[in-house]
Amino acid sequence: MKLYKDCIKRLLDAAGSALLIILMSPAFALIWAVVRVSMGSPAVISQRRAGLRGKIFNLYKFRTMSFERGADGKLLPDERRITKVGAFLRKTSLDEIPQFFNVLKGDMSFIGPRPFLDYELDALDEKSMRRHDVLPGLSGLAQVSGRNEITVDRKIAKDLEYVDKISFALDAKIFFLTLVKVVFCVDSTPVNKNTVEKYSKGGRS
Repeated sequence: MKLYKDCIKRLLDAAGSALLIILMSPAFALIWAVVRVSMGSPAVISQRRAGLRGKIFNLYKFRTMSFERGADGKLLPDERRITKVGAFLRKTSLDEIPQFFNVLKGDMSFIGPRPFLDYELDALDEKSMRRHDVLPGLSGLAQVSGRNEITVDRKIAKDLEYVDKISFALDAKIFFLTLVKVVFCVDSTPVNKNTVEKYSKGGRS
């Protein structure tokens, strides 16, 4: 398990992400053009996320929301800013494919706990921070166990379970379950109903 975790997993990530970037370059170009025309610039955004050992990195995504603001100058709630194109990209998980570049760079793995936003770390206790003992992933045990439909507590529990049981067999299982869920849009919603922000405001179960 240690050899896989420390060496083989990274080799598979690097080779797989490089291959996918090449094969999916037409899809990248098409989605970029559609987002650019429908929502303007930028088509790809970056978010500050917590990676391995809590190190902050820039995660890439196709933009799915407008920058519309209310009379007070503040951005409107997410559910009011998601465009039709953005909702489709989220439903099909196509907004996530720029993260292949994060995998290639070594910021992320194909499989691992989904990275929280940098400011969300303040809501986590010491035990929960163990989820950062491995690289964050495009998909993980929490995502194939309910994704946005499960509570943050449940997500973190699944993340910690993954950290303790990481193996090639587990990664392969999560990978194929992810493919099934992405193809059939299972547990995919435009807006995440169970966020760390709600968790930190007393929404713990």
